[in-house]
Amino acid sequence: MTNNVNEPKVSGPTPEERHALETLYEAFHGNPDLLDEAVVPDWQDIPLSPHQQPGRDGMKPLIREFNAAFPDLKITLLEMIGTPGKAAVRALISGTHTGSWFGIAPTGKSFQMAIHEFHYIADGKVTHTWHLEDWFGWLFQVGAWPVNTGEAA
Repeated sequence: MTNNVNEPKVSGPTPEERHALETLYEAFHGNPDLLDEAVVPDWQDIPLSPHQQPGRDGMKPLIREFNAAFPDLKITLLEMIGTPGKAAVRALISGTHTGSWFGIAPTGKSFQMAIHEFHYIADGKVTHTWHLEDWFGWLFQVGAWPVNTGEAA
C-alpha cells in the first residue's frame, strides 16, 4: 500500500491487474475506447444501467452520455484491495451536472459520489464488475431530492 495522497492505496492486485482497473476508470474521463484495453468483449457489468446493452461495447454509449451530462467528470481511486484475479475498488466520482441525466435537467450543481466495485480479472482484463454507486446522494446534492411537488406540507 502507498500513503501518497494522490495515489490509491493498493494491496493485492498484480501490476497487470492494477493497470486493467486503472484503464477501466480512465475510460470514463472521455475516452470510452480505452475499454478495449481494460475489459473483455463480453464483460459482465452487473447490474446494467437503464438502456445499457451488455458487453464492453454496450458501456461505450453510456460513457459518452455520462461525459455529456458531466463534462468535468473525475473518478478518484481511493483504494484497491484484492487477490490475484479479484479486486475491490473504493472510489469517488465528482463533477458538475451540466447535462440531462436520469431525466433530470441540468442543475449546474457540483457533486461527489462514492462508488464501491468488485471485479474479476483474467489474463490482464476485467471479466466481471459488480458496482454500487450512491445515486440517492447524487439526487440530493443536485437538488432533485426531495421532490418539490408544490403542495404545502
